[in-house]
Amino acid sequence: MADGTGAQEAEAAASPGSLLELFWAFTSLAMQGFGGVLAVAQHELCVRRRWLTAQDFVTLLASAQVMPGPNVCNLSLMIGDRFFGWRGALVALAGMMSAPMALMLTLAWLLGQFGQSPQAAGTISGALWGITAVAAGQIVGTVLKLAAPVKAHVLGWPACAAIAAAVFAMMALLHWPLVHVLLGAGSLTCLGTYMVLRRQAQAQAHATSTGADRP
Repeated sequence: MADGTGAQEAEAAASPGSLLELFWAFTSLAMQGFGGVLAVAQHELCVRRRWLTAQDFVTLLASAQVMPGPNVCNLSLMIGDRFFGWRGALVALAGMMSAPMALMLTLAWLLGQFGQSPQAAGTISGALWGITAVAAGQIVGTVLKLAAPVKAHVLGWPACAAIAAAVFAMMALLHWPLVHVLLGAGSLTCLGTYMVLRRQAQAQAHATSTGADRP
């Protein structure tokens, strides 16, 4: 267990050296996020820059998803605050929003100027369809990467896989509202995890006390 913890700490040994580095990192991240920044955030933050371990990223992402507001904005605020406090939170959010906002305003102006042309409309439509295919592949790859830390979850990977399948069915097949799925499945999963952790802590405490009582 200690070896695994040490490996995770070594895995996330780096950190941003300044607020400027943090800003440009999130700007770069935002400009790569065709179809969603989360699709590339794990690779950028955990693999390339090594600011977070995979487990850290999953934990922060889970918190970002249950909080009000866009997931990626919540995630950038938490990561910025992790390294530089409130200043880092504001700088990370600014890096996430500034360049994409400028790009979208420019594209909106171009569409307003040239969008009536049939040739321009066909070019734009083709580009959007191409980006859709790329985004779908990125999202699938990210889901597979984020599933790796689940193997070490206290509930065990079979239970986690069953929960993930149930949530997928609720969202994709039954079309249940997101808030109902979060409150229902999320609450039950949190309760189950708490019970397992409590049982493990009690068993460890009992084993420790038994060993101490032996002559």
